[in-house]
Amino acid sequence: MIVGVMTMLSRVLGLVRDVVIATLLGAGNGADAFFIAFKIPNFMRRLFAEGAFNQAFIPVLSEYATRRSRDEVRELLNAVSGSLTVVLALVTAVAVLTAPWLVWLFAPGFGRDPQKLALTADMLRLTFPYLLLISLTAFSGSVLNTWNRFAVPAITPVLLNLSLIGAALLLTPLFEEPSLALAWGVLIAGVAQLLFQVPFLANLGLLPRPWPSFAHEGVRRILKLMVPALFGVSVSQINLLLDTVLASLLAAGSVSWLYYSDRLVELPLGIFGVAIGTVILPALSKRHAEQSGEHFARMLDWAIRAVLLLGLPAALALALLAEPLLITLFHYGAMTDRDIAMAAMSLRAYALGLVAFMLIKVLAPGFFARQDTATPVKVGIAAMIANMVFNLMLIWPLAHAGLALATTLSASLNAGLLGWLLKREGVLHFQPGWGRYAIQLIGGCGVLGLGLWWLTPNWQNWLGWDLFTRVAWLSVLVAGGVLVYFAWLVAWGVRVRHFRLNG
Repeated sequence: MIVGVMTMLSRVLGLVRDVVIATLLGAGNGADAFFIAFKIPNFMRRLFAEGAFNQAFIPVLSEYATRRSRDEVRELLNAVSGSLTVVLALVTAVAVLTAPWLVWLFAPGFGRDPQKLALTADMLRLTFPYLLLISLTAFSGSVLNTWNRFAVPAITPVLLNLSLIGAALLLTPLFEEPSLALAWGVLIAGVAQLLFQVPFLANLGLLPRPWPSFAHEGVRRILKLMVPALFGVSVSQINLLLDTVLASLLAAGSVSWLYYSDRLVELPLGIFGVAIGTVILPALSKRHAEQSGEHFARMLDWAIRAVLLLGLPAALALALLAEPLLITLFHYGAMTDRDIAMAAMSLRAYALGLVAFMLIKVLAPGFFARQDTATPVKVGIAAMIANMVFNLMLIWPLAHAGLALATTLSASLNAGLLGWLLKREGVLHFQPGWGRYAIQLIGGCGVLGLGLWWLTPNWQNWLGWDLFTRVAWLSVLVAGGVLVYFAWLVAWGVRVRHFRLNG
């Protein structure tokens, strides 16, 4: 709940940030350029920070915290932080020097417009150092999470949103091209997020003194685990990147339509899926180090139940309220009626995969906590191949929405294979009561869906409403949906105590 509440605050501010960006830039060339310049280091962040590094570092750190002395823990932190800094500093330097080629690699369609390509490259030189800063921030957050200090890492992303909002409102008048101000906002955010966590590490007595040592036993183990995890844990991000590459070849605005729809899916994914995954990884790692297999299995079962409890109604609401959500949040300034209709198509396609995206976040830790990064890689390869095939099949009839649907289908395959393998290996044991629980969830979603379908006005009407009317109607629909869904569950016997994990 702590991580979920903090993440919700961050994601809500993220929506405010996107409202400001949409109003300022709409879905034109400046917006496309910024989203690519931000997506490239953000994609690398998912690999080096919250992705492969996080999944490899936390199990090793948990083992050190459980079985080693405090001095050995500090030596590990010093070696890891120093080694990570050296590697990412080199990567950042190369990226800054080769910015135009990187843009062309990630968005080849921009090559048709030299001005757009040059603008994106200029912004990338400002945004890419964010990778180094945010990866060190993620390192700090992993340490805090391992010592059960979940609130600080969860609230840290708020600083990114505040920086971008501030840059959009205060710095854009200083630039001929407004999107350049946002690139500066990304760089400022990286510095602020890293400095924010330093006092909390110092309070634990775990503030590292970075000194690279690739020969350190812990560093070698982390690197060994990271190599396959670089691919396996970030399959969904790689799939989204492929969407962006292909979208750059489609009509102008396609990159932005996918971005805005993805941002809405990221709200419940971050609040529920990422929050649960963040909490259970260090907990599962400790259970594995303690050789407590039964609790390990019950924790995975609990995570799946929690994801379905929150993910299913969220996905249904996103699909049914696609246009009202997009209109209320983004239909201002440069954002057109056509942009709303196009973004709604991809939002519905992404919504179909929300539960799968969330399940990946909680099933993958079942492997990483046991220091098994090879299995998710095999699953990731299968999902990647499937995504490429789905992209080629769906891009022609459905354009950008086909790319979103391909990502959904490949994520569903990924989640299904992860769950099946955990079950086959005897790590995941479904606890009693799943049949009744499924009936309760299906009934709740049915009532929710019927209520929203019946009460929601035609989305064309929303286009003519003012901000207050839009917000009022959306608030009533969301609050009413939440009330109806949970009232149904309570009436059919679901209680909070059923989600308390003891032992």
